[in-house]
Amino acid sequence: MPSHLSADRPAAQPPGRGSVEALISQTRRLKGEVDAVRRDTHSDGTDPHERWQRALYDLALHQLNDLDEHLAQLRDGPPPVPPVPAEPAPRTAGPAAPVAAPAGSLLSRVGSAEWNLLTDEASWSGELYRILGRDPATSALTLDELPSLVLDEDRPKLTAMVTDCLVDAKPIDGEFHVVRPDGSVRAVHMMGEPVLDADGSTVSMWAVVRDVSELRRSQRTVSETRDSLQRHRQQAQTEHRLAAELQEAVLPPWHGLPGPARQGPRSLDVAARRLPAAEGAPTGGDWYDALELPDGETVLGVGDLTGHGITAGSGKAMLMGAVRGMAMAGTRPGPLLTWLNQLLETTAQPALGSAVCCRYRPADRTLEWARAGHPAPLLYRDGTGRLLEAPDGVLLGATPRAAYGQAETTLEPGDLLLLRTDGLTRGPGGTDAVDRLLGLAPRFAAARTAQDCVRVVVEEFGAGERQDDACVLIAKLSS
Repeated sequence: MPSHLSADRPAAQPPGRGSVEALISQTRRLKGEVDAVRRDTHSDGTDPHERWQRALYDLALHQLNDLDEHLAQLRDGPPPVPPVPAEPAPRTAGPAAPVAAPAGSLLSRVGSAEWNLLTDEASWSGELYRILGRDPATSALTLDELPSLVLDEDRPKLTAMVTDCLVDAKPIDGEFHVVRPDGSVRAVHMMGEPVLDADGSTVSMWAVVRDVSELRRSQRTVSETRDSLQRHRQQAQTEHRLAAELQEAVLPPWHGLPGPARQGPRSLDVAARRLPAAEGAPTGGDWYDALELPDGETVLGVGDLTGHGITAGSGKAMLMGAVRGMAMAGTRPGPLLTWLNQLLETTAQPALGSAVCCRYRPADRTLEWARAGHPAPLLYRDGTGRLLEAPDGVLLGATPRAAYGQAETTLEPGDLLLLRTDGLTRGPGGTDAVDRLLGLAPRFAAARTAQDCVRVVVEEFGAGERQDDACVLIAKLSS
């Protein structure tokens, strides 16, 4: 393309070859580093955050590739315009096939042109022919003919840019879409200026045309993945809020042992507490319950249901309702877990669960209890603690028609019973955590109420980032 000179300023001088080489080296080093990070970003396409990250890396590499090739053209200078044969070779009917360019080559993405207003001649580079998919043997289109390649909705934009350049000497800077002879549509970005003579009149217009189709496609991908990520986060926030509200409805703050109105003190002092997971973690399926029955007996239970969020919340609400209903009907702990197992097998969304169910009879201070794949209760007496010997019992929902054993133990005045979900002691230090619980026996002995004992557990286990919810329930037999 001829040099573009303006009467009111000299043409800019090209940078030195050494400085351009340094920029190329820096760009290629950055390209390698970005590509290495992109390869390490593994995504199976299911995580919106990973898809968004991958799209951003791809977009950055597109832009760095363009920068590298632009700098290379600055270093090497513009390529020669291919000669036009005096007599074009005969062609078969139909549109000419576009001339292919090397994969990833700058020649397929950046071209240049100049339109002489005095002679009405046009001069295109070979790159521009390739961008527009036209045969280099054909004549370059004049400014009047150029809109014929442009999509109908973009023609007013191109006309306005060219008019402003020729009439008001404004620079050209805008994008539009062209239709190639093969029917494909490409997005191109045109930048150019008028060339003025000594009198300030416009004699020609030059432009650089860049194929930005792949760049815009990458930008759209980034935008779409960003929107998808935002929708995913909004949905997660909504689900987390609903799960938290359901959790509060199912496990409200402890307000004492529910049951019929009674005269005088109860034989059991009961307190419970839920220890939530780290902030932002999904709500789990941990639950606790205590209920004094009309006959004076007391039902105690804790458990954990697989899953998180709304599904786990609705599942444990169903399970706790079933426990209360069967307990009110007089079902003992072992058969109660057997019925719970069958209930989980018949739910629309199968789940696994663990539980401990206890029934205390104050008349003879007998504790009947059963478990389903759950840690056994801890019994504290005279300043020491021990695990109760557990009967057999598999996870709820794991085995059809499973039967659950039942154990009995006699409590003594001043005894303390601790039930908990395994979130309290889960992890590599689970055994040590049980030892820590047993080591709290002297502090429990010094505590006046069950609520004071719960505070001791919270002080010991409540700090730090918890991976899952946990529940603790303590029942203290009156002295």
